[in-house]
Amino acid sequence: MQSNATFAPVASAYEDARYVTLSNDYIQARFTNFGGALEDIAFKKYAAEKSSDEPFVFNGSHADPIFAFTTDAFTSKKLDRHVSYELVSQSATEVVYRTVFENRIEVLRRYTIVPSGAPEAAGDPYIIRHELTLRNLTGEAVPMPAFSFNIGTASPVNERDNGMYLTSGYNNGEKSKFIERSKLAGGSGFLGFGASAPVPYVSSPEQIVWASVSNQFFTGLLTPDQPGRGMITRRIELPPLRGMTTPAVGLTVSAAFDVPALAPNAETTLGFNYYGGPKEYTRIRSFSKVSKKNEDEVLQFSSGFYRTIMLSGFFSPIMNRLMVFMHSFVGQWGIAIIMMTLMLKFVTLPFTLSASRSAKRMQKVQPEMQAIREKFKDNPQKLNQATMELFKKHRVNPLGGCLPIFITMPLFVAFFFMLQSTAELRFQSFLWASDLSAPDTIARLPWLNFPINIMPILMGATMMIQMRLTPSPSVDNMQVKIMKFMPLMFIVFFYNFSCALALYSTVNGLFTICQQLIVNRMKDKEPAPAPAPAAKGKRPMKNVTPPKKK
Repeated sequence: MQSNATFAPVASAYEDARYVTLSNDYIQARFTNFGGALEDIAFKKYAAEKSSDEPFVFNGSHADPIFAFTTDAFTSKKLDRHVSYELVSQSATEVVYRTVFENRIEVLRRYTIVPSGAPEAAGDPYIIRHELTLRNLTGEAVPMPAFSFNIGTASPVNERDNGMYLTSGYNNGEKSKFIERSKLAGGSGFLGFGASAPVPYVSSPEQIVWASVSNQFFTGLLTPDQPGRGMITRRIELPPLRGMTTPAVGLTVSAAFDVPALAPNAETTLGFNYYGGPKEYTRIRSFSKVSKKNEDEVLQFSSGFYRTIMLSGFFSPIMNRLMVFMHSFVGQWGIAIIMMTLMLKFVTLPFTLSASRSAKRMQKVQPEMQAIREKFKDNPQKLNQATMELFKKHRVNPLGGCLPIFITMPLFVAFFFMLQSTAELRFQSFLWASDLSAPDTIARLPWLNFPINIMPILMGATMMIQMRLTPSPSVDNMQVKIMKFMPLMFIVFFYNFSCALALYSTVNGLFTICQQLIVNRMKDKEPAPAPAPAAKGKRPMKNVTPPKKK
């Protein structure tokens, strides 16, 4: 491990630490008397590795236990994770720790969890309730110092994790904001411009309604009863994961709170709900609706400019719920993705059919378009006028062929960002893919160690076939070349993304191919000729030709 001021130090275990474990059907929460805090949380429904019986452990390696005091006046006077608390009581669902601060303030730390088999109204089984009680033991008023405690350390989930999903986040009552790990790492910029040095921490001195630290699939999400006063985010070098040769760089976060002054012999209690669990949208959305504090935004469906303009904050939750709904019927996540894709295609079918017909008509008028360009190449005004008359004559909408892109792009972007944090897909197999949340690598080229991923190649193949079948109104050679290389660009771009995304795109492409084959076989009705204009002062002549006798 490097000794670097830009990284938080990793906590060492105490040999004489005593642990208490609270457990239900979903979590196994381990508490330590050192700091009177939450050491780590094991998720029983999520394995640490594929085909492993060991559960994934959140905050396993860390800077501090969760809820251990970290900075400000409390820790400057030795109330942090190095202090051994007294175990007051414990049961199957509750543990209480106690210590005395400066012989004046009694500190009680109570933790409770939802028991196994409890009804849904009892709360989410991943939530740990913490109540911090401060009691004035003197006959004088005591001003209380501000304090902060750790809310968890998030680490990469596997050896392929490059850290792009490692974030801290918070909501200030109006907006949710997120800090990516890369913001602390600095960078060389572009050709030396915009270079920045690593920073030891990022301070967020705002009101916090909730605060979080997350990796790709799991999150530690703290929701205080009363808002906090700020948050600190730091990087931390953790031991390498299996298959890694360098340290696993994670994030650790602490949240700060103010405490009102205590009257003589008075006490105050601060309450916190801590969700330590998977990024399951339906689950987090459920208790977010109760608290009305928008905790579901921790999944980052709408954060960032690109996601905002593509409305993924609206579409991603819909697609997640649709996928979960489909899975409840078929019991297989790969089939659920296929069914969801087909349903979306049927919903957008009227628009895509209209666009396909428009592209077909556009292709038919290309010879006339070329003739108009040649005829009026020196007169732009007449060129535009003649072009518009041609479009009107053949009922052509020049923008009609672009409509499918505008319709399907937000759905594609929404599905992409939804998959980033959908814990349900982790380690779920389909066909030859062993994990829908990862690339479907079936082998590696031995001399290059290059992965062979099938689904992105199938996606590219469907795109190539689709482009050959779709009428191309453009006669610009450069545009034609760009379109030919587009499938290859998509293969390269999506080659190492989750195969669930490539599966969605492949099914979408196969449906579009079938649709285009049908459209190409359909005969386009010729537009009815416009009636001849009547001479000035005369009525238009009626058609008086008698009908043919049978």
